[in-house]
Order: sequence, then structure tokens, then C-alpha cells
Amino acid sequence: MIRSLVSAVALFSFWLLLSGMFVPFLLAAGFGCAIAIKLFSKRLSAIAEESDVLELNWGKFIVYCPWLVEEIIVAAWDVSKRILSPRLPISPALVEFVPSQKTDVGLVIHANSITLTPGTISVEAEHGRFLVHALTEGGAKSLAGSEMDRRCAELEEV
Repeated sequence: MIRSLVSAVALFSFWLLLSGMFVPFLLAAGFGCAIAIKLFSKRLSAIAEESDVLELNWGKFIVYCPWLVEEIIVAAWDVSKRILSPRLPISPALVEFVPSQKTDVGLVIHANSITLTPGTISVEAEHGRFLVHALTEGGAKSLAGSEMDRRCAELEEV
């Protein structure tokens, strides 16, 4: 409890240092925000203790990030071409598939990677299956057993 209070006072002091305002309302608002931040961070630290984020293969994750950026750029280029050229087909499709990840962290990374890639969005990710909306039918068909699925599964291999 004392540790939480000291943290809240430190946050408030930092806020006061940055704002330089000594109006009673703003002082009360700043202290209230510091208390709220401390309460939220306490809840988040409890969640972090339960998660298995540290059980990722960080070496492969460092390799995965540039690969994902490249995929995002390639997909963005494809989506841009389809938007600007009326003769290129847009055939939206929903596809449901079972990803090969075994942990929640692996599933979250895979679902977020799909959403970050232009032209696809993870609509639902539960009960060990993904429902993904894709801009093209070809993009939808390529999701199951994809390179992204394989790479995200490799991140779980510690």
C-alpha cells in the first residue's frame, strides 16, 4: 500500500514538474490521474504475471518483425494498386481457419499480424480458430497454412 502511494506521489510530482500549473482544480485532477494510473498499472502488472510473453523465442521474434514490415509494405502496394486501378478485381471474402499456434501469445501475435497487413483483418479469434476478412478471394485462400502462420508458430518454440 505504501509502495503504491509513493508511486502515485512520484507520478503526481512528475506531472506537476511538466505542467507547472498550481490551480487547485488542476492539482486535484493531476493527483486523481496519478492515482488512476497507479491503480490501472497494478491491475496490468497482475495480468503480466499471468501471461507467458517471456516464453517467446525472442531471437525469432527479432527476425519476424522486419519480415512482417516487408509483408505490410507488399500488401499495402497491392491494396493501393487495386484501389487505383478499376480493372483489378476486389472480391471480399470471409475465411475461417485453424491456426497452428498453441499459446495465447502466439495466437494474439498471429491475429494482430493479420490485422496489421493491409487487405486483411482478423474479425474473430476464439476457440482455436480465426475468422478473417480479406479484400480478395486469393488473399483469403492463402491464409490457412500460410508463411505467417508458420512463422508465428515458430515464435512459440523456446
